[in-house]
Amino acid sequence: MIDTSPFEASLGISNPDTVSRLRRLFSTFARGLPGAGLLLLRLVGGIGLVVRGAVLLRDAPPMESALPHALGAAGGVLLLAGLWTPIAGILVAIIEFSTAFSRTADVWASILLGTFGAALALLGPGAWSVDARLFGWKRIDIQERKS
Repeated sequence: MIDTSPFEASLGISNPDTVSRLRRLFSTFARGLPGAGLLLLRLVGGIGLVVRGAVLLRDAPPMESALPHALGAAGGVLLLAGLWTPIAGILVAIIEFSTAFSRTADVWASILLGTFGAALALLGPGAWSVDARLFGWKRIDIQERKS
């Protein structure tokens, strides 16, 4: 039987295969200068998505054009926090590349933000993220029992 963390137990994760797949998805969280680079990439991409979504939502009242911008802004908030980064990055990449190909907004801004999302989905969130706190490797110091 594999020991699970309290977080994994609260999610009902007790299967060793599930735990290893979860750790494989979030296998490494870069620290130091690479981690700072990922944080900067998340901040620039997330702020760009939120600001662009707010501006386009204000200017585009029809629902069919507002939904992708609202989803892009929500993905930007998730990227800012570093929460569910691979999922949010894929969502942002799909939305922004489809927006670029449909030519409903600035094409180059959509390509840039879609590339940010794809890069973050592939690289991961870095050490300074909610994902690292929830799913990162933890050091456990086992103390001797006092009789």
